[in-house]
Amino acid sequence: MKPINNYFLIILFFTSFVFSQNTESTNYQTKIKIDGVSAVVGDYVILESDVDKTLIDLQSQGVSTQNITRCSLLGKLMEDKLYAHHAEQDSLQVDNNSIYSYVDRTIDYFVDQIGSIEKVLEFYKKNDEQVFRSELFEINKVRQLSELMQNKIVEEIEITPDEVRQFFYSIPKYERPVFGAELELAQIIINPEVSKEEQDKVIRRLETIKNDIVVNGSSFATKAILYSQDPGSRATGGMYTLNRNRPTMHKEFRDAVYRLREGEVSDPFETESGWHIVKVEKIRGQEVDARHILLIPDVTNEAIVEAKRTIDLIRKRIIDGELTFTEAAKELSDEVETRSNGGVLINPTTGDTRFELTKMDPVLYSQAQRLKDNEISMPLLDEDQRGVKKYKILKVSNRFDEHIADYSQDFIKIKELALKEKQLKRIQSWMIEKIEDTYININKDNQDCNFTNKWVKN
Repeated sequence: MKPINNYFLIILFFTSFVFSQNTESTNYQTKIKIDGVSAVVGDYVILESDVDKTLIDLQSQGVSTQNITRCSLLGKLMEDKLYAHHAEQDSLQVDNNSIYSYVDRTIDYFVDQIGSIEKVLEFYKKNDEQVFRSELFEINKVRQLSELMQNKIVEEIEITPDEVRQFFYSIPKYERPVFGAELELAQIIINPEVSKEEQDKVIRRLETIKNDIVVNGSSFATKAILYSQDPGSRATGGMYTLNRNRPTMHKEFRDAVYRLREGEVSDPFETESGWHIVKVEKIRGQEVDARHILLIPDVTNEAIVEAKRTIDLIRKRIIDGELTFTEAAKELSDEVETRSNGGVLINPTTGDTRFELTKMDPVLYSQAQRLKDNEISMPLLDEDQRGVKKYKILKVSNRFDEHIADYSQDFIKIKELALKEKQLKRIQSWMIEKIEDTYININKDNQDCNFTNKWVKN
């Protein structure tokens, strides 16, 4: 069987041989001890050092490992390898170039945080940069294959309203989940007006940077690290990966990226965040790796004061009954994302309109916690990580106290729980089937582990 042959080839590569004498015989026999192998799953070998590295990685991330056993870590590694093995068997493919690019960005981030590649290697106890890069590549390749396989297993699973109802009413009343207190919020945003002079200044600066990149061959990534005002991508040289099927950036940004060929740099263009130039690094089907540089025009104190006057007037018109909050948001708010639905905020984590108090952004929580139902807040001056200032007013449009799950009131949350359970059952069924069909060998020292899955076959 092919996996077994591959297994022995890999064992020969990764392990050392120890020869010992059989003292119970007059003849000498050569015994081979496979040292350092924890388990083999399909075409993948898991070394004892892999378990050690996983433990060290968790500790370096600040994760408490007090209750994490080597057996549980080994079990998780075996799951990942099983997914990856069958992803390859099913011809699911990852883009090696994108992984190399990800490794490059990871190394760059480490260097930026720690100071130099030598310090990075010392911190992670590596003697050679190329070995470190190879290990990061393999880790990320297995992770991506594992994710692809898991997504394939559950991608066609749907849940009907009847299944949701059966799921909910199968839970005894005393075991039904308790949902924390939640708010529904709406807001109106007024941005200080940027003068044409300041906009022109930013455009000219971006044109100069583009010329230095295109004509003089300067590095776009270096320019992004030095000059971009986007804290989310600056450390990685302005890199973002866009997916045509999962839009996450401003429409103007996506449109600019998708118009470019590989290696091209755009002219300056504007989004709500400011002014950008972008360069497409790699096009991979529906995914595009692109770097960008963001510059934000300065606003004057006079513009900030004028924005305060504007939002004061809007608030007064709402309180006087001249406009409803919804009407004012649709007609006067500067925030495109919320303007069309009357200023109602969407929870970025759940995709619905409710915000659980214990999970809210701390700044938003501090602004909303003392508001009564339908009360309009005083104007609030917000400043984001980029230093951009804006005024806003908030309103609590609905409040939900902590309560035991209610079928009609919490249908969306219950549907999510029911879908997750159905997906989990499918994954468990897949796992049982594939463990049975896959070559698996566990070192005898690990066979007494109390694994979640039945890795040790009879």
